[in-house]
Amino acid sequence: MPLTFYKKPGLVVYVTCGDPDLVTTRAVVLAAIEAGADVIELGVPFSDPVADGPVIQRASERALKHGTCLAQVLMLAADVRQHAQSTGLVVFSYLNPILRMGMEKFCMVARHAGVDGVLVTDLPVEEAGEYLRAMKAYDLAPVFLAAPTSPDERLKRIAEVSRGFVYAVSRTGVTGVRQRLADDAQKLVRRLRRVTKLPVAVGFGISNAEQFAEVGKFADAVVVGSAIVERIERNRGREAEAVGEFVRKLVG
Repeated sequence: MPLTFYKKPGLVVYVTCGDPDLVTTRAVVLAAIEAGADVIELGVPFSDPVADGPVIQRASERALKHGTCLAQVLMLAADVRQHAQSTGLVVFSYLNPILRMGMEKFCMVARHAGVDGVLVTDLPVEEAGEYLRAMKAYDLAPVFLAAPTSPDERLKRIAEVSRGFVYAVSRTGVTGVRQRLADDAQKLVRRLRRVTKLPVAVGFGISNAEQFAEVGKFADAVVVGSAIVERIERNRGREAEAVGEFVRKLVG
C-alpha cells in the first residue's frame, strides 16, 4: 500500500517494538490503527539511540532486554499487515541493525512483509546511494528527516529522493514531549513546499490534541512518538487501551 493520508492532518504513530514485549506492541499498533492512525512507524530498538530523548531511550532498553531485533520487527510488520491493509507501515531504524542483516536482505524481507517505507535516522542523504538503490529495487519508500537547520540545497536533495512523505523535524535536538512548538516547524514546512509536492509530516515534540490541531493547519500530517511511548510506559497492563484512547483524542 502507498503511504497515503486520507484525511488532513494525517496521523503517524511511532512505537518502540518490543516495549514491554512484542505481543503488547502488536496490540498497541492495532489499537492505534483502529482509533485513527494513518501510518505506523515500527521503531527498531537500538543500544545507542542518539536521536532519541529519555522516554524512547528507556523503551529501547526495555525492548533490548527481551532480545527484540530487526527480524522480529519485520515479522510483526507482516502480522500487522494481515490485519490492516490500508495503513502505512514504516520501519524506523538506525543504520547498524540494517547493515547487520544486510541491505539487500532487509529490503527483500521488508517488501515481503508488506512494509511500505523505511526511515533510517542516522543515514545522511548524501551517503545513501546503496540504500536508495536497494529501496528502489524492492519498491520501498525512503523517508528522510529534514531539519530547520538544513540548507536549501539539502532540502532539495531530500525532496528528490524521498517517497511517501517527508518528515520535517519541528526543532533541533532529540525526540521528546514539548509544551510549546517552535516557529521553526512552520518555516521549514514552507521551505519544503517549494521543493516537493510530497506530503510533509511534522514530528518531534507533539504531545496533545491542541498541538496536533495547530500543526495540522500547515502540515499534511503529524508524527507522535514520545507521547505514545510514554503512555505505554505509564499504563502497564492496559497499554493498548491507553494508546487507543489517546489517539482518539488526538484525531478528534
